[in-house]
Amino acid sequence: MNKRILSEILARADAQEVKNLADEIKESYSPVIVKAPEKSLAMIRLREPVKESLFYLGETVICEAIVDLDGSKGMAVLMGDEFDKVLDMAVIDAACNKGVFCRYDVLEDMQRRQKLRIEKENAVFMQTMVNFQSMDSEAIS
Repeated sequence: MNKRILSEILARADAQEVKNLADEIKESYSPVIVKAPEKSLAMIRLREPVKESLFYLGETVICEAIVDLDGSKGMAVLMGDEFDKVLDMAVIDAACNKGVFCRYDVLEDMQRRQKLRIEKENAVFMQTMVNFQSMDSEAIS
């Protein structure tokens, strides 16, 4: 599992689910906090769809942490200020970097549930979407 997918799953997951995974790692290893969770600001960069040029929308509050797990570093960045969750995410990242994380089945289950939830939300939004082409044809008639 690549880092981007791992980060997306953990960021969308419930804080308790992330804590449960990190606690399993903490039973066998003692992570050392290199950078304690702290608030920071990050620029939100977006791509404009017409010319595909980049622009900065503004700043958002993020929380970031870095841990060391027996010589392997792990880091996590999360929008918002969930200090405990970002620290647990960093522990999981360090375990993945060290090669000792073995609960990919739990991550895949989380990902599956997250996709279902997103699909349900999108279905609700699609019901309210306006079809402008049909409105144009009505105006011409």
